[in-house]
Amino acid sequence: MLRLSLIPFLLACALPATAETVALPGGARLALDKQGLHLHAADGAERAKIALRGRHLDYRDGMALVVDANTERAMAIAVDAAGGSLTTSAVIDGAAVAPEAACLYRDAQGLLYAFLAGKDGQAEQWLLHGRPQLVRRLALPPHSEQCLVHDASASLVVAEKGLGVWAYNADAEGPPGRRALAVAVPHGASSPARAAGVATFSLALAPAGVDLLDRDGKTRRTIALRSDLPPAVIVQAQVQTENMPRMGDAADDPAIWVDRQQAGQGRVLGTNKKQGLHVYDLQGRQLQMLESGRLNNVDLRQGVLLEGQRVDLAAATQRDENSLVLYTIDAAGSVAEAARFKTPLERIYGLCLYQPASGGLHAFVNDKDGSYLQYRIGRQDGAFTASLVRRFKLATQPEGCVADDRNDRLFAGEEKRGVWSIDARAEAKAEPKMILPVGGPLRADVEGMAIYHGANASYLVVSSQGSNSYVVADAAPPHRLRGSFRIGMNPDAGIDGASETDGLDVTSANLGGRFARGMLVVQDGYKRLPDGAQNFKYVAWDDIARALGLL
Repeated sequence: MLRLSLIPFLLACALPATAETVALPGGARLALDKQGLHLHAADGAERAKIALRGRHLDYRDGMALVVDANTERAMAIAVDAAGGSLTTSAVIDGAAVAPEAACLYRDAQGLLYAFLAGKDGQAEQWLLHGRPQLVRRLALPPHSEQCLVHDASASLVVAEKGLGVWAYNADAEGPPGRRALAVAVPHGASSPARAAGVATFSLALAPAGVDLLDRDGKTRRTIALRSDLPPAVIVQAQVQTENMPRMGDAADDPAIWVDRQQAGQGRVLGTNKKQGLHVYDLQGRQLQMLESGRLNNVDLRQGVLLEGQRVDLAAATQRDENSLVLYTIDAAGSVAEAARFKTPLERIYGLCLYQPASGGLHAFVNDKDGSYLQYRIGRQDGAFTASLVRRFKLATQPEGCVADDRNDRLFAGEEKRGVWSIDARAEAKAEPKMILPVGGPLRADVEGMAIYHGANASYLVVSSQGSNSYVVADAAPPHRLRGSFRIGMNPDAGIDGASETDGLDVTSANLGGRFARGMLVVQDGYKRLPDGAQNFKYVAWDDIARALGLL
């Protein structure tokens, strides 16, 4: 079925004397000219009008977007074709960019956005949900005279005057980048549009992509657009942590500490690759910052038996010193550095902990060359110790790993190849078996992973960084794939989605409230709503279980 938002319409700017029009159901239409926005019935009679010196008409499912050229405001206008009314729904102050182009986008979650682009290349993306919220700022080509979004492929298409037509990612989550759809001569000798020059074209939305239209409104070429992302359900984060104190790629990996006495008093430890270790409460507030240097991965275990005493321990990899840093966690959730152990690795990277049923604690650390070292953590006369007990190697770069303590298995992620299962016992021979290869829903890079131990089943959760999603499989053989999900916007809470996730952790423990059946914590590679430094997102396991039909 053809969605209304995909009905082709001309975004005219080359012919200012001609009204921009949008066909509506039942033969009605919208028309924008220098006198205003007009709603016409099927017989041509005007039913409603909003007076303004408008430009740039776009439309999605009962909502129109126009720009008031006098005030530089973008106006979202509710269109009731049957009732014959136009009602201003929201107003965006576009003075910061002085919009030369504007267009709408309906994402896979059903949320509506507006893009505003200025002639100097500055652009903004706004969420139109209740009060408009700035999602992000982005750079587009200067003199972007037209834009439109192909919703199905999440492609923001921009016409750059005299040069070409470009496609950007309309989804705010993800890295910046663009690709050329058509380039004008002489800049692109092999361009599809080389014969006539892109400067003579306007853009129109088509079901399969975009049409390049000549000055007479005839289609000269259709450019197909499609998404290569695998299907995934969408869940929302309920909490986000305070932002990192440093911009850029800083946040990396979280670990969850459970307060056994008070469900709502747990902690989240999060590494900062530029600074150290952060400690957050379950509301996302930072409680501690330990200046331990460039930490990469962190993991923890509770109730570790050493020298006849139970202790909660966390460990992290320190990249400046190629060392293993050990932390203690007291009953109140306060974290303190306890020891550092130098390793022979040249580029220490990932880490995970293993707590055998026999007691004690082991740490797996890896190098970017694929090497793994397994250490036994102990304590003698009150001082912590680390002794190397096993070595093994994967073919290429690993990072994320997780140990299934109940079944003595190590799951190790090889970033470009997939997830391996290895016997975690120090005395066993390391014979990796591929259980989740890259392909289908799992897209390189394979990053963070964790195990949810439920009452009825246990699940392996893996960050599929190449698809901005998370794959869930049975932790037990044959490791049946249960599905994948993405973390989308939570506009009511003012929390953006998550993308390009490095590390994650999950627990089935009761953390209170929405997290009574546990929660997932993920690193967010791009902080939006608005732009900011990276942080971590908390997702209720109930929402994931419901979305994927898990036990």
